[in-house]
Amino acid sequence: MSRETAPTAVGVARTPAALGARLRSEDRELLLDLLALPTAGPLETGPGAPPPRLPEALTVYARAAEAAGLAEVHRGAPRAAELDRPDVPLTVRQRADDAGFLACQPSLVLRLGAELPRSATVMFNVHLDTVAGLEPVGFDGRRFTGRGAIDAKGPAVALLAGIRAAVAAEPRVGTAVGVLVQAVSGEEGGAMGVFGTRPLVEAGYVGALNVFCEPTGLRYLPRATAAATARLRVRGEDAIDDCPGEGHNATVLLGFLAQYLARELGTVPAPRDPVCVAGLSTGPLHNRVYGTGELLLNLPYRDARSGRRAEQTVQAAVDAALAAFRREFAGLPEFVRTAADCARITRLDWPKRGLPVLDNRHPAFEELLSRQAGIHRFPDHEPAFTCDAIWTAGLPDAFTVVLGPGDLGANRAHAAGEFAELAQLDGFASAVARLLVAFARHRPRH
Repeated sequence: MSRETAPTAVGVARTPAALGARLRSEDRELLLDLLALPTAGPLETGPGAPPPRLPEALTVYARAAEAAGLAEVHRGAPRAAELDRPDVPLTVRQRADDAGFLACQPSLVLRLGAELPRSATVMFNVHLDTVAGLEPVGFDGRRFTGRGAIDAKGPAVALLAGIRAAVAAEPRVGTAVGVLVQAVSGEEGGAMGVFGTRPLVEAGYVGALNVFCEPTGLRYLPRATAAATARLRVRGEDAIDDCPGEGHNATVLLGFLAQYLARELGTVPAPRDPVCVAGLSTGPLHNRVYGTGELLLNLPYRDARSGRRAEQTVQAAVDAALAAFRREFAGLPEFVRTAADCARITRLDWPKRGLPVLDNRHPAFEELLSRQAGIHRFPDHEPAFTCDAIWTAGLPDAFTVVLGPGDLGANRAHAAGEFAELAQLDGFASAVARLLVAFARHRPRH
């Protein structure tokens, strides 16, 4: 046995909390291969961009998973008709019928061992799509760099290493206890898992314990927020730069609304969830007045009540902002028409809202995670974040957690310079091994 593979031969005699796992050389090569494949979906890259190489990434991942003992049991994407429902974001519904949109974003399910009842199954979910923006791919012996290194191709590879170590340590993993792996598309780009994770959950590819692999600093998080998207659209008339007052200036109007809403929504009394004042677009040229444009707001919420409260707060703030714009710009010649018509030409709608929220408890599983597997709970006072775990909310006889290496901010997920330390991925592989062995030896009986 080589020194490199020795740490994964953890031995049956060890207690779950003492198990360890490390990425082997083939795991490191697998991660570099995955990082080299651009897998940002069409909602991230925009019209005209080359299709993502997600089908190829799934094939690469499935081949590596097979070497770890997992077999492919499902691959594909839902039909467009299945996405015609109100909990599907408008951006997805508008693209679902586009040729190739769903075909280039399939998802994969892998199984270790025979199909077993949910009560004897652990499910892991990891996404192989990324945000847009290519990053240099590399490994210097300590740190992996590249888009998806921490979110979430690195955790996907570490997951396989952890499963392999668990099988070596405990013969009941894969025999008396089943393992499912969902490797999904459609987590990024605002798709919210509606054509990746949600159909797989609804098809029954779930366990008694469900683990969504996202950066949590190796602490289990039993919560996940959802998010609504508010859109302010201005539909006025353009004008030439020589006569700016003859049109509606959507740039000035939406710019004012963005600042007003950022201030007003940012001062809402606690408890409140953070508001992201996001994209603003009117036009790219300097020699015209644009009469149309859009402003987007992203509104995370921790429960259905706070989601409804956020919608009401935004509506009231928009009404107040339009009244303030009318007062402040009515006396300026270039903006008299825009001020007079601002309420008429501005509309608020909701491309995304009504999504579920995860906030679950299960004393027996929490005892297993903390005492048997040595995985600590994510502090209740720290905010949760949005991920596909929302689709397991309300599953009967089940418990769902978010668990993964690193930190979304510190590891620069969604930003330039995304990275994952090898030690972080090794730590996650070890956590997966401990979790599976603990589940096999101490799982709660329903």
